[in-house]
Amino acid sequence: MLSPRQELILAKVVEVYLEAGQPVGSKAIAADAAIEFGPSTIRNELAQLEEHGLLAHPHTSAGRVPTDSGYRYFVDRLLPARKVSLDLSLIRREVDEAMRATSEALSQVTNLLAIVSAPPIETATIRHVEVLLLQSQVLMVVIITSTGGVTKRVFTFDEPVDSGLVGWAGEYLNEELTGVGLGARTLAHRLAEPSLGVRERGFLAALSPAFIDLAETAESTLYMDGAARLLSEHRVQDLTQINSLMGMLEQRVTLLGALASALATPDVLVRIGAENELPELRSLALVASGYGLPARRLGAVSVLGPVRMDYGMAISSVREAARHLSRFVSDVYDN
Repeated sequence: MLSPRQELILAKVVEVYLEAGQPVGSKAIAADAAIEFGPSTIRNELAQLEEHGLLAHPHTSAGRVPTDSGYRYFVDRLLPARKVSLDLSLIRREVDEAMRATSEALSQVTNLLAIVSAPPIETATIRHVEVLLLQSQVLMVVIITSTGGVTKRVFTFDEPVDSGLVGWAGEYLNEELTGVGLGARTLAHRLAEPSLGVRERGFLAALSPAFIDLAETAESTLYMDGAARLLSEHRVQDLTQINSLMGMLEQRVTLLGALASALATPDVLVRIGAENELPELRSLALVASGYGLPARRLGAVSVLGPVRMDYGMAISSVREAARHLSRFVSDVYDN
């Protein structure tokens, strides 16, 4: 624990460094109207903060810069409360459009890379099914989910298909599967209902991959915006770091793993520098929050940027975006 004076000086170093990007000396701190003690006292406290590992002293400068631990202390104990209003209307949007709009708005407000993970498709329910006879031996199954997603699957049979059987299948599937989750065991059971005739059960078995494969092969989708901002010359300068980061961004599963911790965090997750498990992120900061239904998190909204970022803006913006998305998915899933 730091003394109140040390906390004040640490906060001033972080705030000045975030704004200017240059090491902060005792004279710059002493010039602040909120500081009531002289340069010698400030130099002594700066040295103490450096011993605590909260500040670093670049050999080319007389000033100090915050370390990852210094940022952590600042975020956990000294960060002023801040409220951000996102101009984000998600009403009457499809899920993919809402995710894209959120990532764009978040990136624009924070000037960072925004990453939003969409709800996994297996959490959706079936809203409507169409079974369409395209040719005598070719038909298409169209599935519309509760999240507005539309998938199509074409089936080719060795012999002409009875149009009456096609009509029956459409009615049966809508009656039995509407409201059933794509990942639910109930889905497979209803497709293989033992009380049906052999002909009907055989036909449904032929169509079942349209439903079963959809859930089994579903992969969460990521929406990203602002990569150019993150990779600008003032933010990420090391070529090795750039290549490593871009490689990670191309590996969706790896990035989803980095966001997974946010789903178990009650509020906003902040990982600073070396706190990140992935080597590609250890020179960056990640701010993320889960969103979803009251009883279940469905995805994460996050920003990724340099350790020297405006944490107040990032945390408040991510929290607000998560609130918007939670309200959106609640409306979607209720309907």
